[in-house]
Amino acid sequence: MQAYETQRATQAAISSASSLGLTAHDAAVLHNSNKLTLRLQPCDVLARVASAAHQCAQLEVDVAQRLAEVGSPVAALESPEVFVRDDYVVTLWAYYEPVTTQAIPKAEYVGALERLHAGMRRVDLRTPHFTDRVSEAQTLVADQARTPELADPDRVFLASTLDRMRRAVSESGRPEQLLHGEPHPGNLLLTQTGPLFIDFETCCRGPIEFDLAHAPEEVGDHYPSVDHQLLRDCRTLVLAMITAWRWDRDDQFPDGHRLGIEWLTELRKATAQSETRVEILLGREGLRQVPRGP
Repeated sequence: MQAYETQRATQAAISSASSLGLTAHDAAVLHNSNKLTLRLQPCDVLARVASAAHQCAQLEVDVAQRLAEVGSPVAALESPEVFVRDDYVVTLWAYYEPVTTQAIPKAEYVGALERLHAGMRRVDLRTPHFTDRVSEAQTLVADQARTPELADPDRVFLASTLDRMRRAVSESGRPEQLLHGEPHPGNLLLTQTGPLFIDFETCCRGPIEFDLAHAPEEVGDHYPSVDHQLLRDCRTLVLAMITAWRWDRDDQFPDGHRLGIEWLTELRKATAQSETRVEILLGREGLRQVPRGP
């Protein structure tokens, strides 16, 4: 959020906490992009604040509640209520003091994600499909007014990559289930009670490889029963999606423009490697279908 928005959003969070009888006189900014994350003091509660026009707060709360009920490794809600204050929506969560600044060990990450996916198979909620999220990126790339700094050759490349990888993942034939949507390291906290996932506003349905594409490579590579070719396709698709979002004129991700340029370069490398691999396999196998798998 911009500086002028941050003050109003902070007041919305303090007001929401106060309505529950919590004492909140101060707020420290923990993260600020398209959504503001605050640590409220002295009640020591975490507040997430988003624009009312662009949010999925109710879905996030509903998913977190249901997952907690089935024992999944998720951060606890302070309140199940979604607060609306002026132009903002606020959700309140338990605050967890970080226990380490080191990366979460691979085995713990894999185990936590396995337990999360197992719990999600027990949750029956209406959620978007992963292709809905891809469509948002495709719409953004097609709209020059929303992505004015994206050069035409890059626009064509990004659009074709999104389309090609969307079809590859959609036609994989793999089972689909409820997913976190973005289980990257920033959404997994290592607490005194173990790893806990946060931020469920991106929940969607799709193959587990779509979730694994957001995790560190060693996590996806060691997740049980993974389709490694599909995982590679999902990684390329996810890279194309997040690259598209960095070119949005309204994107507030820190240092987003530089990342957009870097990720375009990485995306070209990824697609070139994929095409080279297919050519090698086809050369070995003649005109037979290239088998799926690592």
